[in-house]
Amino acid sequence: MNYNLNNLPERTQKPRTEGFTMVMDKGLSLREAEDLIESSGEYIDIIKFGWGTSFVYPKLKEKIALYQTAGIPTYFGGTLFEAFVVRDQFEDYQRVLDEFGLEYAEVSDGSIEMDHDKKCDYITTLAKQVTVLSEVGSKDAAKIIPPYKWIEQMETELEAGAWKVIGEAREGGNVGLFRDSGEVRQGLVEEILTQIPKDKIIWEAPQKAQQVWFIKLCGTNVNLGNIAPNEVIPLETIRLGLRGDTFSYFL
Repeated sequence: MNYNLNNLPERTQKPRTEGFTMVMDKGLSLREAEDLIESSGEYIDIIKFGWGTSFVYPKLKEKIALYQTAGIPTYFGGTLFEAFVVRDQFEDYQRVLDEFGLEYAEVSDGSIEMDHDKKCDYITTLAKQVTVLSEVGSKDAAKIIPPYKWIEQMETELEAGAWKVIGEAREGGNVGLFRDSGEVRQGLVEEILTQIPKDKIIWEAPQKAQQVWFIKLCGTNVNLGNIAPNEVIPLETIRLGLRGDTFSYFL
């Protein structure tokens, strides 16, 4: 830090399992990725290449290497996993993970219908190869999953071998954990936390108001995901009570 301020909330240090910040890269150029690392690298724990963007990005291996050199692991969005699975190409997906030297993978079923036992089988299989993040929730705003089902799926996916589970919100933060207005489904989140340890969950929270809500509920070191590259520093100030939204909360 550039100067001393007393009585700030204590942040976990990298490599961390709590206070995790997952950033979404939707196609940053190599130069933009370099700038992101320079400005915000110490606050980023992992980077997700959103949905299927890794398929079309022209210098993927170079960018993965850039992030890895900076000590930031990467993974492909769960939609890409689903794109392989729905085409009966799961083994091809495994080979792609090896080809690009990835140590993490996301298993999701937000865009396709998948038997949950089969999803857990994919998690167990991939967990022998990489560290698995599994996503719970649907990308379909009309599909409302009851809290008990969220809890049941999170529990079984952790048991199947997932390192952490991700609460679905999409890039816009308007499905899954949230209403289409972006408002948090408060009862859902609070009920999940009665059964699932908070350090095992990454809450997708792309909007500032959502980030503030989770920090106030779970504390400075809540795991948050789908953070835009230009929002990493602002998020860190929210975590530390250095933005008006949480200024008084940590005093």
